[in-house]
Amino acid sequence: MARWQPGATERLVVAAVDLFTEQGYDATTVAQIAERAGVTKSTFFRHFSDKRELLVAGQETLSRLLADGITEAPANATPLQAVAAGLECASSAMGPANRELGPRIEAAVAASTELQERDALKSVGLAAAMTAALVARGVPDTTAHLAAELGVLAFKRGYAQWSEGDRDDAEGLAPHALAALEDLRMATASLS
Repeated sequence: MARWQPGATERLVVAAVDLFTEQGYDATTVAQIAERAGVTKSTFFRHFSDKRELLVAGQETLSRLLADGITEAPANATPLQAVAAGLECASSAMGPANRELGPRIEAAVAASTELQERDALKSVGLAAAMTAALVARGVPDTTAHLAAELGVLAFKRGYAQWSEGDRDDAEGLAPHALAALEDLRMATASLS
């Protein structure tokens, strides 16, 4: 087993998704994941605290990209325009590997209460990062929270559409996430 091969994080995530799909989350051990990924168990624990964390790998990066996009939005951008900038920034980091794993990760999460709870915490973390970035722009707290929650929902809806959609669609995630945000904006306008 090679100890320091590059790409260990990605290999661990793919191995975990494969095993979760084949035998279920509860039946999969850390040792099996490490073996499938071609790393040692100690290498697994250098990258992840437990097997739940595999399915939210990259959350910190995603949170940072969403917040960076909001921070870099034009000064006169509305809160939802700033969120759209965050979605575009985060979408730029999503490539074919993310698209391929999306439906498989979704299936693993749907089959496990423990993973559903961890996925909900991921959503809370993403919303918190966007809320903080919006508040730093001077957006009132309640408005920032609402815009951030819409941003998380738009990201999830756009990601689902993109990952389950036509493989010949070369546009990437951004158009899907932005369309989902626009749909949500229109839906909120109809609430009054």
